[in-house]
Amino acid sequence: MQDDKVFQVLFLCTGNSARSVIAESVLNRLGRPQFVAHSAGSQPAGQVNPFALSLLQAQNYPTDQLRSKNWDEFSVVGAPELDFVFTLCDSAAEETCPVWPGQPMTAHWGLPDPAAVSGSEAEKHLAFADTLRMLTQRIDIFINLPIQSLDKLSLQQRLDDIGSAG
Repeated sequence: MQDDKVFQVLFLCTGNSARSVIAESVLNRLGRPQFVAHSAGSQPAGQVNPFALSLLQAQNYPTDQLRSKNWDEFSVVGAPELDFVFTLCDSAAEETCPVWPGQPMTAHWGLPDPAAVSGSEAEKHLAFADTLRMLTQRIDIFINLPIQSLDKLSLQQRLDDIGSAG
């Protein structure tokens, strides 16, 4: 891998309305210019969760390009050639994914679904803030990996380890 390569990363979650969208926004802020993030789902909700948008906007993350989209957009001719695909929910990890152009490395970084939290507005905001915190930690570790100098097996182990971290 060359040093100036821009890595294309896809975050997957079934509904593509919360976790994967948050991860896309975080990586697009923290990982530029070396990383470009995308998100998608197998059964997209059709809109980004309002709690996710509110939280990201309050933290000055980019949100203008965020939308809930089907993962099929990334398996067609002309789609970005993906380097990494991360599943963030258990149901997406268990589904049969499309064939991705570029044969990307994959890992499961499962997190609880903040959109599934019931309770007060404060409890929901707290769940989304916790998701943002966990994703930011994982993404920070990821973007600081010496990707260029790791062999594929070592890199795969590191990606899996990130997903195992609390």
